[in-house]
Amino acid sequence: MANSAAVLSMYDEPMWESIRAHDWHLQQCDDCSEWRYPPGPCCPKCLSPRSTWRPLSGRGEIASWVVFHRQYFDNWPPPYNVVAVKLAEGPLVISNLTGPEPEGSWIGRPVEVAYGTDAAGTLLPQMRLAE
Repeated sequence: MANSAAVLSMYDEPMWESIRAHDWHLQQCDDCSEWRYPPGPCCPKCLSPRSTWRPLSGRGEIASWVVFHRQYFDNWPPPYNVVAVKLAEGPLVISNLTGPEPEGSWIGRPVEVAYGTDAAGTLLPQMRLAE
């Protein structure tokens, strides 16, 4: 599989700028306060086009997880884990867990953002178990 670069839209770029600054921001609707992920032109709840980029708490909990033993992406040699995390603000994001893996069930475990890089050196918001 060839290494491919992500194509960013005008809605994605502010989020990635905040990630590069280690201060992850998402859009929050100015009318109903719903958080938007992925970033986009209007609120998925009330359809308002008005939003403000706000910092995330960096906290959430694992909603689902899997460990891949086959390589699907050049930047992620196996085995690697993927976690679906319900952020404290509400959106569900996909990431991976860095650091020690939980003993027993991963579901419901509290996590916090930890910025790390993939094999190509791209800075990403990863998760680690919360202290």
